[in-house]
Amino acid sequence: MKDRPNLGISACLLGEKVRYDGGQKLDRYLRDVLGEFVNWIPVCPEVECGLTVPRGIMRLTADPDSPRLVTLSSGIDQTERMMNWTKKRLNNLEKQNLSGFVFKARSPSCGMRQLKVYDAIGIPHKSGIGLFARAFTERFPLIPVEEEGRLNDPAIRENFIARVFVYKRWKDMERRLFTVGGLVEFHTDHKLLIMAHHPRNLRELGRIVARASDSTLRSASDRYSEILMATMKYPATVKRNANVLQHAMGYFKRVLTPDEKQELLDVFESYHKELVPLAVPVTLIRHYAWKFDEPYLKRQIHLNPHPIELMLRNRV
Repeated sequence: MKDRPNLGISACLLGEKVRYDGGQKLDRYLRDVLGEFVNWIPVCPEVECGLTVPRGIMRLTADPDSPRLVTLSSGIDQTERMMNWTKKRLNNLEKQNLSGFVFKARSPSCGMRQLKVYDAIGIPHKSGIGLFARAFTERFPLIPVEEEGRLNDPAIRENFIARVFVYKRWKDMERRLFTVGGLVEFHTDHKLLIMAHHPRNLRELGRIVARASDSTLRSASDRYSEILMATMKYPATVKRNANVLQHAMGYFKRVLTPDEKQELLDVFESYHKELVPLAVPVTLIRHYAWKFDEPYLKRQIHLNPHPIELMLRNRV
């Protein structure tokens, strides 16, 4: 890709000293590795809404579906301050063309999962979402989001970054070539990648593309993007990837020598048994796609869904 995707991120993960205690939570992978391929847009809801560094510890209270943000020591309710700022910040972020957001886990403003919400008698229930994280995902439901801690899992990391680049390509298509032809090209390029995540949804997306016309393009694209991004959340399992590899092999099995065919099958079997990572069979498929000049495979995003330098498929 010629231009990097823009990603939001909790500012403390880039080393900014904005935590309640004046500290930071630098994530070197995000800053130094992934940061070579994306543009980070740091956000600290608590500091940007006007709270100080350092500041009192805050926690979520009352109804988990509509919690209040309260400073523990003083009992001051910071909810309105946070939400008034959030509305303005989301309007600003909408102009940034974000393709993803990485949130700080367990933060009362940024945490996405199982935050403690304290009831009226002080008993915590792990059912909350940070105020800013909730507002962001409600405003931008298709943008890929994740917590930094979960990105230590290689499969979750690969899936998240794949979703980021799919979303980036989708928005680029909408801005540069929003036509029925552009939709057809996008779908064609992503067929094998979608197949690896959810074969049944590939058929549904294909039907949307086939029925699209100039007069229905907007509604078709809205439905397509909704299903596409939901599809990409499904993990590309070893079994699904193996099926895609077999499908790809069919495009040049008649031109392979017996030894080349057996080599491919042996590599597929090793991958299926999880003896080698996905990068190994994909590299072979990519090699033969170029060797035999197979146009359909050469355009498939599945063979190169994100920067190869990140080596994401060396670990899944």
